[in-house]
Amino acid sequence: MQVTFTSRATESSQLRDPVVQRVRFVMRRMTWLVPRGGVDTRCQVQFATDGIGTIVVTSVARDWRTALHTASTRTVRVPMRAWQRARDPRTSGRHANSYDR
Repeated sequence: MQVTFTSRATESSQLRDPVVQRVRFVMRRMTWLVPRGGVDTRCQVQFATDGIGTIVVTSVARDWRTALHTASTRTVRVPMRAWQRARDPRTSGRHANSYDR
């Protein structure tokens, strides 16, 4: 079992070893339930835009290349959709909850 510990806290380097040891201790009897070779690689892409704010895209896959490819494909798709919606004359000036009557 591989335990990954990430934290933005300044004291995280001191917490890493005790946290990993505790997780391994608690999960040691459950290792037979954890499938090997399963979906366990996560790629998260985050970037800020001027028009639509911060975009965060997460992808989970069997290997890092697939996770990266899926996340990068989705990352491009989000601002493109927003740009297309802004250019579409049928949707410009409308809100999602407004109706034409």
